[in-house]
Amino acid sequence: MPSKANCMESLEAKADPAAELPQRGSSGCEGPPVSTGPLLPMIIGGAMLMQTLDSTVIMNALPTMARTFGESPVILDQAITAYLLANAVFLPISAWAADRFGAKRLFRAAIIGFALSSLLCGLARNLPMLVIARILQGATGAMIVPVGRLVLLRTVPKSELVQAMAWLTIPAVIGPVIGPPLGGFIVTFLSWRWIFLINLPIALVGVILTTLHVPDIREAVRERLDIRGFLLSGIGLAGLVYGFDNLGRGFLSDVTVGALIGGGALCCLLYLLHARRATNPILDLSLLRIPTFLVSTVGGSFPRLLVGALPFLLALLLQIGFGLSALEAGLVSFTGAVGALVMKASARPIIDRFGFRTVLIGNGLLVAITAASYSLFRQDTPYWLLMMTLLLSGFFRSLQFTALNTLAFADVPTPRMSRAASLSAVFQQLAQSLGIGIAALLVHHVMLWRGSTVVSAEDIAPAFLIVAVLTMVSMALFIPMSKHAGAELSGRATTADPE
Repeated sequence: MPSKANCMESLEAKADPAAELPQRGSSGCEGPPVSTGPLLPMIIGGAMLMQTLDSTVIMNALPTMARTFGESPVILDQAITAYLLANAVFLPISAWAADRFGAKRLFRAAIIGFALSSLLCGLARNLPMLVIARILQGATGAMIVPVGRLVLLRTVPKSELVQAMAWLTIPAVIGPVIGPPLGGFIVTFLSWRWIFLINLPIALVGVILTTLHVPDIREAVRERLDIRGFLLSGIGLAGLVYGFDNLGRGFLSDVTVGALIGGGALCCLLYLLHARRATNPILDLSLLRIPTFLVSTVGGSFPRLLVGALPFLLALLLQIGFGLSALEAGLVSFTGAVGALVMKASARPIIDRFGFRTVLIGNGLLVAITAASYSLFRQDTPYWLLMMTLLLSGFFRSLQFTALNTLAFADVPTPRMSRAASLSAVFQQLAQSLGIGIAALLVHHVMLWRGSTVVSAEDIAPAFLIVAVLTMVSMALFIPMSKHAGAELSGRATTADPE
């Protein structure tokens, strides 16, 4: 048994940002990082894919579900809203829960909880039952991404972190792409209930693999829950996410949307004041003083607008603008996922060769250019050209997110990894929701400007260009970066400045 003094000495040594990422056992004392290959990130990525798929396949099923319940499809949007709200509320608590109960135990419990709530969704006989089940899904799903990422950060050696993050990034790119065609297929040939029931075998495999291969990681010191911070951040994030998600959709009045966003922003401001006085705030905003974390979370929020905006706009363009079925549109857009898969083998050599700063700037330009090129798509555009553009766009976006997700934790001290993973997940959730809201708002205002009453391809095309331009705001943080930022992770540490 390691002594408490030895554990504390090890903890203090690892507080050095340049130290290796640890693997923790149930004792709370650290051991050396281990080489896991693709197995561990694939286990974690599989759970994340289950979550992202579930969030997207439901879109195509809403009309059919509405007929089952005898409700309007607009009312059925509450099922999506309930998930987003619960997810936003419980994201901040993930760091505290991982340190309190252990990352492995919480990750496994989250998978089980997500599966059981999916079963309840599949068995729902009315709208209230479905909404309650979706709230449970959102609450348990909020634990999957930050806790899974935390396991990876504390287990994988820094020399392998880029490649591990490449595997982990794939679900975020693939889910929104294959979700719509999968949902269309299930609704067309099966029952909509299978949208939720397919999570059960995936979760079973995930639980078994987690039990066998995911290390038990926990903090030796357990902190009290910041209840006031939890309430302020939860209400604030819920207001912002719900408000952004309803921008330009017409489901809620402009006054209601403004009140949601304003109220959410006010609660977040109150949380900022609270966090300055709290000993252990639930969201540790002091992490933003670390330059590489600031670049990844704040600067990376602008490219991540595309995660929400592009699938939404592309579905509108292909199905409404070009008249393709949901299944046909999904099969076309699936090439973006192929690009992401190709990237997984290329990310580390590219980042090793050029470094994080050059990749984020150069690849960021390519991300914006390929996203903007969607505005040039026309109904007579050859499918081979359209699909090649989507493939390249998927490749560049996945590379950008791999670099951002890896760089975020380059200089975060080991004891603060759980809080960093939680705060990073909050920024990503807000960016994705804001991306959907901006896309819907742009289409709405282009329609007003053109005097259109029905959405057409001409109303959708300008939104691609504007969202692509917005991603370039990130350059304000990417360009001033040190060229040696994240050098230890990219294999360029030998070229770093001596200081």
